[in-house]
Amino acid sequence: MEKLSYFFIDDVIWVMRDIARQKPASLFDNDYMKMLKRAHDDNGLTVQLNLFYRTDFFYGNDEFTLSEMPDTYKDEFQANKDWLRLAFHAKQEFPDYPYVNATYQDVYDNFKTIEREVERFAGPGMYADVLCTHWLPLSKEACKALVDCGIRLVSPSVGDKWEFDGDESKLPYGHAARLKQNRQPETMLFTRQTNDTRIRASICGYNHVSAEEFEPCRWRNYSVKDKELNLGYRQLGGGPCLNLYTLQGIEERLNELIAKDLEYIGIATHEQYYYADYLAYQPDTPEKIYLASKLLHDAGYRFVTCDELK
Repeated sequence: MEKLSYFFIDDVIWVMRDIARQKPASLFDNDYMKMLKRAHDDNGLTVQLNLFYRTDFFYGNDEFTLSEMPDTYKDEFQANKDWLRLAFHAKQEFPDYPYVNATYQDVYDNFKTIEREVERFAGPGMYADVLCTHWLPLSKEACKALVDCGIRLVSPSVGDKWEFDGDESKLPYGHAARLKQNRQPETMLFTRQTNDTRIRASICGYNHVSAEEFEPCRWRNYSVKDKELNLGYRQLGGGPCLNLYTLQGIEERLNELIAKDLEYIGIATHEQYYYADYLAYQPDTPEKIYLASKLLHDAGYRFVTCDELK
C-alpha cells in the first residue's frame, strides 16, 4: 500500500500582498515562499494555498486584492506547479461561515473572481479543483455553483447534527447571526472535533456527512459521493492542524498516526500565524511545517497535489 499525504494552508492573502509590494527577483526570495520550498526540496512537501481575494479591514484599511498581484512570476508558478497549487477559499476572512447560507450567484461570482486572477498571474493548471472553503459549511446552492465551476471535491463537516433551538448562547462569536441570516433548510448544528474548544459547537450546511458515512474515507484516499450534484466530500486534513499544536504536540500526534500505518494523512495550517503583527503570532511556524513534512517523509509518505485525490 502506497502511503499518501496532503498539505494545505488556509486564509492565504498576505504572502501575495508581500510579493506584489516587495517585488522580489524570484518568487522564492520571499521568506514565506522560501520556507515552503525548503520543505518541498528536502522532504517532498506539496502545498495548496487556499486564497482570499482581498485583505480584511479587521486589520486596517490598507486593502490589497489579488488584482494587484503582478504576472511577472507566471513562469515560476508554472515551473513549480508539480508541487504548488492555488485554490479558492473565500472573498475575505470575515465574516465567519461566509457560504453557509450563500446564494448560487454569490459563490459563483466569488470563485470566478479569484480564478480569473490566478489564471492571469500564475497561468493555467494552477487553480485546484479540490477545496476546503472558509469555515467549511456550504449551502446546497453554493455546492451547485462550485460544481458548475469545475470543482469535484470539497471538505465536509462530519458528525451528528441537530436543529438550532433558538438559544444563541450555544454558539460562540455571534455565530448564531450567521446561522439565521438568509437561513437555508440544510443549515443546522453539529459538534466539531477540534482542539479549539471555543468552536466545538459549530454550524453545518449541505456539505455535511454523518460519522457512519464518513468512516469509509477516514484515513483513505476516498470520498463520499453526492450523486445528485456529482460532488465528492472527502477528508483533506485529519492529521494535525499545525497552528493548534506545539512542536512537541505535532511530533507526538504524527507519530501516533504514523504508527497506525494509515493510507492517508492530511495536514494543514493557517497563513496568518507566520506573521509577527498577527495577534496570535507563532514564531515557530517554519519549524512546525518543516517538522511535519520531515516526519511524514521519513515514515514513507508521499506528498500529493489535488490531482491524485479521489
